[in-house]
Amino acid sequence: MTTQTEGRRLNGHLGPIGIVFMVVAAAAPLTVIGGNMPLAMGLGNGAGAPVGFVIAALVLLVFSVGFVTMTPYVPEAGAFFSYVTLGLGQRLGKGVAVVALIAYTAIQIGIYGYIGWAIGDTVQFYGGPQLPWPIYSFVILAIVAVLGYRHIDLSAKVLGLALALEIGIVVVLDLVMVTNPGPAGVTLASFSPSVFTQGTIGIAILFALTGFIGFEATAVFRDEARDPERTIPIATYAAVIIIGAFYAITVWAFVVAIGPDNVTAVANQTLDGEGNMLLDTTETMLGTIGRDIVNVLLLTSLFACVLSFHNVIARYQFVLSRKGLLPSRLAAVHDGHESPAFSSVVQTITAAIIVAILAVLGIDPLVGVFGSMAGVATVGMVILMLTTSVAVLVFFLRNKDRVSGVWQTRIAPGLAVLGLLGCLWLVLSNFTLVTGGSVGLSTVLAAIPFLGLVIGALAWKPSTSISS
Repeated sequence: MTTQTEGRRLNGHLGPIGIVFMVVAAAAPLTVIGGNMPLAMGLGNGAGAPVGFVIAALVLLVFSVGFVTMTPYVPEAGAFFSYVTLGLGQRLGKGVAVVALIAYTAIQIGIYGYIGWAIGDTVQFYGGPQLPWPIYSFVILAIVAVLGYRHIDLSAKVLGLALALEIGIVVVLDLVMVTNPGPAGVTLASFSPSVFTQGTIGIAILFALTGFIGFEATAVFRDEARDPERTIPIATYAAVIIIGAFYAITVWAFVVAIGPDNVTAVANQTLDGEGNMLLDTTETMLGTIGRDIVNVLLLTSLFACVLSFHNVIARYQFVLSRKGLLPSRLAAVHDGHESPAFSSVVQTITAAIIVAILAVLGIDPLVGVFGSMAGVATVGMVILMLTTSVAVLVFFLRNKDRVSGVWQTRIAPGLAVLGLLGCLWLVLSNFTLVTGGSVGLSTVLAAIPFLGLVIGALAWKPSTSISS
């Protein structure tokens, strides 16, 4: 019979590649290409959308400089919560912890809605019965519960396989699109100022940012990394560069295949429900079999995403429990699996309750569940990165003896603060496009992470923490 012990650290042998798999899987590349790309093109700046993804990647890369520089001084796996606590104090740290739980829970619930709809749509496409989306969501939730309960290495292997297949098919698709270009040929028009400044580039940046949600997981898996001080920096830079390059190149390849003058119209057909930019283009380039493969891998992409977020939330709860901010039972480590098993179970129950409530209320799985929850998560993640950048600046100003260089400790974090403030403005000013809801509903949803920050800072008092 296995037992669970409180007060133990998690452990593992994840290297940079394993952690990058977890992070890139959470970013769900194929899901972003299928969903965010048409939004960025149709509602944003059309053929210039690749530049939006480049800008988002550059902002996060600059943010990562200070984040990585401070990593050796943060000896626990709390990610943004730990960085803000060390730099700005426990009160703001507690507020950020609440924001993190809100953001990750929101995006996870959103993905459960999306994958429930996607599986149902696929089943019907191949002649199967029409079943309510929550049935499929709960089946996926049960599988995630089993994998999340076990050692992290098992999840890493599952995610690694799903991600390898996902990236593989998109790379093949990219190559075929570039070698079989549309009417304009292999064009770099996307990167011309006259093209990427048309429309609203801010919307393209906004939807690009949502594609990076989860990249902080490099630090969340600190205790399970083989050599944290070396592994975390490598994994962080690699994740941002790989995700950013993957998005930008693939979106550009779609522009090449469809043509700069046609992509906006094709994207809008997708948004109107009259087509599917990803699957229709795939069928043109790779045939019916290619379309079927991408359709299946879109489902595995969603599964990999929700599994990764489950693992992140379980570890956030674990760390917060060790700090005395959540019940100590959540700090239990499974003796057999060496995982935060109890925290994983609690996360499963929480997700199941929220999905059940949304199902009973009859909320639409795409616009209502995925759109709204993605909006809440995006606001939360920008708040997290913004406060973390401020924390990095303050930490090195107070600890000048630990200065690693002006660029790493002053300039880069300062630029990140400015960039993230701009991103926050873009997200909030275009929030109805993210949620698909009214101004009133969007305002309420956007306010949730801010309320979490205030409530956490003012009302969440720590109890006795578990010593390291």
